[in-house]
Amino acid sequence: MVALISGQFDVMDRITDAFGEEPGVSIRVLSDVDAVTAYLNFEFPEIVVIDCTDDSIPLQELLDIVRADSWLHSFGIIGLFDRSRTNEEELLNQLSSINLLAVYDYSRAVQQLPAAIGIIRENRQLIFQHDLSRKLVRHLSASFIIPNDPLLVPVYAGLATVCLAQHGLIGSDNRVQLQIVLTELLLNAIEHGNCEITMEEKSQHLTSGGSIVELVEEKCLVPAVAERRVFFQWETHEGFTRFRIKDEGRGFDVEKYRDKLMQRGIDALNGRGILMARQLASRLAYNKKGNKVLLEFPHSAGNLSSAPSGFANEELITVSRGDVIFREGESDDYLYYIISGTYVVYHDGEKVGVMTPADIFMGEMAFLLNYTRNATVITERAGRLIRIPRERFVRIIRQHPHYGLFLAKLLARKLANANRIHAEASASLSFPNRG
Repeated sequence: MVALISGQFDVMDRITDAFGEEPGVSIRVLSDVDAVTAYLNFEFPEIVVIDCTDDSIPLQELLDIVRADSWLHSFGIIGLFDRSRTNEEELLNQLSSINLLAVYDYSRAVQQLPAAIGIIRENRQLIFQHDLSRKLVRHLSASFIIPNDPLLVPVYAGLATVCLAQHGLIGSDNRVQLQIVLTELLLNAIEHGNCEITMEEKSQHLTSGGSIVELVEEKCLVPAVAERRVFFQWETHEGFTRFRIKDEGRGFDVEKYRDKLMQRGIDALNGRGILMARQLASRLAYNKKGNKVLLEFPHSAGNLSSAPSGFANEELITVSRGDVIFREGESDDYLYYIISGTYVVYHDGEKVGVMTPADIFMGEMAFLLNYTRNATVITERAGRLIRIPRERFVRIIRQHPHYGLFLAKLLARKLANANRIHAEASASLSFPNRG
């Protein structure tokens, strides 16, 4: 569910049309503040797109509404702005205390929003229902494979920084700084790594009025370049988060590049990410080839949120490929929270589905209804699970009733998906291919 908040209906119409008949995406356009407030409070959208330079939208009032209610902090936010009227970095600072994932200029919004929202929905477990997940998960991690598209980079950086901020590991000021650093380093991996664009080539192109997006697109006309990817991984540790970025280019002379940056300064067209990273990170290291960078960013003191004692010592399970989580016909009272990994679901010996962290929980039907397990679940890719006894989960539901609403919404979504799959299967059986 996506909410588009804007009074410029011509812009919103173009964005809505860009999604077409995207499966699973329901879009609602809103412009009245009272209607926006009611919608956000009771409809639980996953993604909210705010037109930040529309004078008919009282942005500060809207931000105050979002900040005032913790319910409203469970959705991801994308900002739209007019680059001719608004400075991007100033806007990032203004929106620093909300779950901002990315901002897009009007000129790119129609082209990029469907792809950006697709990425967010695929990785919803990182930011949605963070208040529940942080009660269960002590260590966070994620990994992404990123194509050579500079306009999608802010979304991947935003997913990481919003997740860390929601879990109390970094403050709002640090979040903006870290998001800029990660965005710049990921862009470096695309531009200078995969596309092998030199500093001089980039500077000349930009000063002549071109854009980096156009330059990357030009480089990607070569199939071997277009096929390259950037690998982005991160995981939290005690006191810091470690980020790893790897490109598939030929690498570069890191020391020579650093010396050039020091001469040009932090405000130069090139290299801001590396200079900012050196100032803010506790550790920044490149491999000898120059195509891998490791960044360690310190957590901020005073941001940690206390977790209910009922989950403090919950059982963390590490599973390997082939491990059975539970078997069809078994009886138990455990719910499983999916931290990482991939799990195949079998019913009557037939493969009927695959579960990932995007599913958030597994085994909830038997858990809630006291049924025996109606399927067998086997680990396909190694991962980690939190095993939660019914008694403790019921206790936390009593303490935090809105978790019950969340679980009901999750079950409703899964039921809707199951009904859709069943309907598609029935249709294919009713109308066999006669060719």
